[in-house]
Amino acid sequence: MDKWIVILTAVCSVLALVFAALTAKRVMKYSEGTERMKKISASIRSGANAYLGRQYRIVLIFFGAMFVVLGAMAFAKLLTPYVPFAFLTGGFFSGLSGFIGMKIATSANARTANACQEGLNRGLRVAFSAGSVMGFTVVGLGLLDISIWFFLLKFVFKLSYEDITGAMLTFGMGASSMALFARVGGGIFTKAADVGADLVGKVEVGIPEDDPRNPAVIADNVGDNVGDVAGMGADLYESYVGSVISACALGVAAFHEFTSMALPLLIAALGVICSVFGTFLVRTKEGATQKQLLRALSRGTNFSAVLIALIAFPLVWFVLGKEHWPIYFAILAGLVAGVLIGQSTEYFTSDSYKPTKKLAASSETGTATIIISGLSVGMLSTLLPILIVSVCVLIAYFVSGGKNSAAQGLYGIALAAVGMLSTLGITLATDAYGPVADNAGGIAQMAGLDEKVRERTDALDSLGNTTAATGKGFAIGSAALTALALMASYIDKVKSIEGGAFAAKIADLNINNPAVLIGLFIGACLPFVFAALTMQSVGRAAQSVVKEVRRQFKEITGLMDGKADADYARCVDLCTRSSLREMVLPTIVAVAAPIVVGLVLGCAGVVGMLAGATASGFLMAVFMSNSGGAWDNAKKYIESGVYGGKGSENHKAAVVGDTVGDPFKDTSGPAINILIKLLSMVSIVFAAVVVHFSLL
Repeated sequence: MDKWIVILTAVCSVLALVFAALTAKRVMKYSEGTERMKKISASIRSGANAYLGRQYRIVLIFFGAMFVVLGAMAFAKLLTPYVPFAFLTGGFFSGLSGFIGMKIATSANARTANACQEGLNRGLRVAFSAGSVMGFTVVGLGLLDISIWFFLLKFVFKLSYEDITGAMLTFGMGASSMALFARVGGGIFTKAADVGADLVGKVEVGIPEDDPRNPAVIADNVGDNVGDVAGMGADLYESYVGSVISACALGVAAFHEFTSMALPLLIAALGVICSVFGTFLVRTKEGATQKQLLRALSRGTNFSAVLIALIAFPLVWFVLGKEHWPIYFAILAGLVAGVLIGQSTEYFTSDSYKPTKKLAASSETGTATIIISGLSVGMLSTLLPILIVSVCVLIAYFVSGGKNSAAQGLYGIALAAVGMLSTLGITLATDAYGPVADNAGGIAQMAGLDEKVRERTDALDSLGNTTAATGKGFAIGSAALTALALMASYIDKVKSIEGGAFAAKIADLNINNPAVLIGLFIGACLPFVFAALTMQSVGRAAQSVVKEVRRQFKEITGLMDGKADADYARCVDLCTRSSLREMVLPTIVAVAAPIVVGLVLGCAGVVGMLAGATASGFLMAVFMSNSGGAWDNAKKYIESGVYGGKGSENHKAAVVGDTVGDPFKDTSGPAINILIKLLSMVSIVFAAVVVHFSLL
């Protein structure tokens, strides 16, 4: 039976990849429009390819060094010999997910702009189809990676299920490392370009957004793809595989049999099919409002969620047995929590609701008040997600038998994370379509298309801001659940080292234990330090872009009159060099922190650190993502004609608010959810080193 379940998982992964390939082929059949549109799209594509090529060369050095370190640990019998190779494949597939998403996004931008000349619904279909390629590539490659490793470790190398999950957990470290590089590097690139373009172009010079006279405009569009597409693809890949593998590991610890591993694999596999069905329901009518557009996307995601909820019950009944049927409610709790977090995020970031409308109104009294109001909106928005996740954890723990067996309760929490991410194919599609629509608006502006086309792309882009914020909230919620499951896996890992001989190393996890308490403080501080490093990086990179844009406006004769061309390549190169240089330190901090804390404070200190980082990181990520989303949509709400519209003092204040919010929502906030999982992954991989060599 176990072989057939692995085969079914592999088949569903191939189905996802085939669907992605067919969708990509359909997207490529659409026309790119005029020669001017094709030229602009080619420039964006060239810049994105150049950036990723240079980024991957740096990442290759990191992965090479880590492979040597992990190889030495395997040689010293501190790891199994499969771990270094699992680390490489995790990083490779994570990077590949982002790369494929970027390729289709940069090919679909001009096609979306051209489709919007025919109608809003056609533009939505092209952009959403491009997002679907990203979504189904991520889930397809994730399940394929899991299937290949499971098949090799079980049927070729004949390992036990405990050893299989122990080895597979560690390829999540490779995926998380790659995701962090992609998110941080891409986030710094895109926000440096965005800040430079907005502050000089819109505020100082007073030209429209995406005006071809702006030297940073191409870099801004390149950034949308390397940050919001390639970075997001790598990010969600590691979230997806991390949730499935941690559920498998905790299932083996709870039940000591294959059926507990089979359930998360089957939920993920069948979630692919449910997501495929959901994509066919995403369509709207011409002249649709933002609420109607959002309803069109929600129709597809909600249908997929309901479908997997119906399928999950018989799945639990037949796989785990009727005596364990209440575990179904853990999966259902994860699904419902994901939907509720999405709705909470939508409420606080969409300009259809009061918080963002009030934020726009605060621009009437200047920049300071819109900054203060935006910060308060973000802080307040943390309450509902934390309550939703807390209730989800309680339900998942107790319905899974946590009252009688803590291991089963933790397995239920891990299954809730799998349930939340089970329809990731379509959920990610609604997120990834946003940057495509944003690029389409820029191309429409630069190519001089009819104003009606820009109105349609702006409608899609504004919706994309909301779905992107919703997607970030969804990813952060799943990250919190997955981090809790990984923390439990770390404790099990320490207890199992050398046949349980070192179980006493982690026996005292009481808050009165100084190691736990100090670890808790350090862990709670890490997301703040990480956010500070990434924000400073955006600031330094943006300063160089601002200076360059000012220089070009000053020195290039005829640029403001449209009689001379800006030096776009110079800004792209500046953003590339700055982002690649700045992404290294935050990644080193994330990898080194659990090792250093472990060697000084021991395993109990690491558990404290993981708990502190998960709690503060979850709140920090929600706060930053929602503040940024609200500022962005408040700006767009004013641009729609209220409070003076474009070019007014209110609009300038909103642009500054959006400029502050950009690194919040697109650099620091999304990267924190990777941070809290990477800390757990690194802790698991280096558990044996900490056990044998820690000071405490």
